[in-house]
Amino acid sequence: MDDSKQTSSPEGSVDPSLVSEDGKNVKAVLCQRCGSKVLCPGMALFAEKELFLPSMRKKTSIGQSDGTLDGDTLTAHWLVDDMYTFENVGFTKDVGKVKYLICADCEIGPIGWHCLDDKKSFYVALDRVNHE
Repeated sequence: MDDSKQTSSPEGSVDPSLVSEDGKNVKAVLCQRCGSKVLCPGMALFAEKELFLPSMRKKTSIGQSDGTLDGDTLTAHWLVDDMYTFENVGFTKDVGKVKYLICADCEIGPIGWHCLDDKKSFYVALDRVNHE
C-alpha cells in the first residue's frame, strides 16, 4: 500500500478548478512574489505526497541553517517528470539528497522539492505558487 503518490481525485483543500479531469494543471503556475511563469497549463500532474519545505526566503539563506529548520509539511503538489518542462525555475545547492526549487527570476523559495535519487520527480507545492 503506497499512498505517497495519488494522482487523481483532487479533493479536500485543493481548488477543483485548478485540476483537469486527467489530473493536469488547468492554469499557468506563477511565482507568488514576482509573477514569473513557472509552468504552462497542462504540463504537470496533480500529486499528493507529504514533503517538508523550509519557509520561503531568498536563495542565499535556504541551505544555511543551524540545524533547526522552520517550514511546512505540504501534501498538494504539481508533479513534473522532466526539469526542462519548467518555464522558469532554479535549484538550490544540494541539501543532503534534496535540491529545492526556487523562482529563477526573484530567487524566492523554496516553491518545490527534488530528490537527487529520483531523476524524474520534481514537485511544486500548490500553496507556494499562484495560478492564472
